[in-house]
Amino acid sequence: MYTLLKQHGRAKRGQFETVHGTIQTPVFMNVGTAAAIKGAVSTVDLHEIGTQVELSNTYHLHVRPGDEVVKKLGGLHKFMNWDRPILTDSGGFQVFSLAGLRKIKEEGVHFHSHVDGRKIFMGPEQSMQIQSNLGSTIAMAFDECIPNPSTREYVENSVARTTRWLIRCKAELERLNGLPDTVNPHQMLFGINQGGTYADIRIEHAKRISELDLAGYAVGGLAVGESHEEMYHILDETVPYLPLEKPTYLMGVGTPANILEAVDRGVDFFDCVYPSRNGRHGHVYTNYGKKNLLNAKFELDDRPIEPGCNCPACRNYSRAYIRHLLKAGEMLGMRLCVLHNLYFYNTMMQEIRDALDEDRWPEYKKWKLTAVSGERTEP
Repeated sequence: MYTLLKQHGRAKRGQFETVHGTIQTPVFMNVGTAAAIKGAVSTVDLHEIGTQVELSNTYHLHVRPGDEVVKKLGGLHKFMNWDRPILTDSGGFQVFSLAGLRKIKEEGVHFHSHVDGRKIFMGPEQSMQIQSNLGSTIAMAFDECIPNPSTREYVENSVARTTRWLIRCKAELERLNGLPDTVNPHQMLFGINQGGTYADIRIEHAKRISELDLAGYAVGGLAVGESHEEMYHILDETVPYLPLEKPTYLMGVGTPANILEAVDRGVDFFDCVYPSRNGRHGHVYTNYGKKNLLNAKFELDDRPIEPGCNCPACRNYSRAYIRHLLKAGEMLGMRLCVLHNLYFYNTMMQEIRDALDEDRWPEYKKWKLTAVSGERTEP
């Protein structure tokens, strides 16, 4: 159940109660595609850095180790030793990113595994069955992630099919939740709004899926090639037509600035690989802009990544040491950068919630946008 605690303009401060704990929103979900955060970050680490929700990928876990294997081992929470909420995406984005390997039909999608080339079929029912076997807290509906740009005719047909698939997803998950051997009988379903960059299609789709009274709603198909301005415009147009009393999730977004702007437009949930991917390449987020620790200027820099930061990396190690680890190809360097970046994102979300609670959201947003842009001078 979602409770809207406060609003400032369209920005929402809420909480979402689940069988695996209460999520304070706005929230950034830490992405562990194959049931692990890339960069040697464990679920014990996730507790330490303030992670509320972990996100895993339906397609990747179906391919390896297999969702049936995970079910036999007690479900994803037990498998990866994580006692807080997990959201599993539907596999749709991965399926549709395999453009040369797939064929879309009304019943679903036929495609080939990127691992061993074997033929796989996934449709709404199969996606729900896989996610039910995983036992995640929140399951995402199976949809088509429409490439940008696409013709209006293609988008209209695709969105209509995505709506039909969503109805099938809802019916199948209700059936699965009622089975005696289901891992998580309280699994919730989020629907996904699509429509490319056509605002009117987005709005009509938002109205249609809102009628289904799902646990939450996502805006999908953004951050896939369109400009930030286009993304913000679509959010401005679409989010008001999604239920205020349900969480809104912007999929695959994004930079700190993207998140701040989307919170301002009424978004509750976020996920993105940026903090972990950038960390593995030595790029770290700070309140003085993003830094590349591989740069020679950090060779003798004995300060932490960000002075005052309370993450495991900053509490214990210098920029110079982490740079050395990265240059030497030591995994510890990547791990420390990923931990710092995830901590930075999780802390930013706490700051956002505090600012909304304390009626200082506009001031905080302005300050943070300046900070992450690198406009502030480091002391």
